Amino acid sequence: MSGTNKIKMQFTREQKIALMKSLMWDYPISPEHCLEVLEGTREKAGHYNQFTLFRKLIESFPWFTVMRILTLQRVLQLLTDKTIYSLRFKSLQKRYEFIRSRLQQVV
Repeated sequence: MSGTNKIKMQFTREQKIALMKSLMWDYPISPEHCLEVLEGTREKAGHYNQFTLFRKLIESFPWFTVMRILTLQRVLQLLTDKTIYSLRFKSLQKRYEFIRSRLQQVV
């Protein structure tokens, strides 16, 4: 299977919920609410908004996992300068600057 096909295959809703559960293991926040926030259908999950939850997601999971949770368009909406420069590690900031520039070329 090519790398392109891996990106296009979305996880099932159940798989996404399981990933949200592992992401939020230390918070009593509904994994369903977290997924809804990331998908843009809910404003907040606990104290997280879409940008802070997305930052937690990209700091916690590999890139190809993120792309199987959210659509390309949604990732581009959330991958703002503010999100990128709030990442804890400079190496992640550089990686996601590069990823964003590549995604913008594709869309």
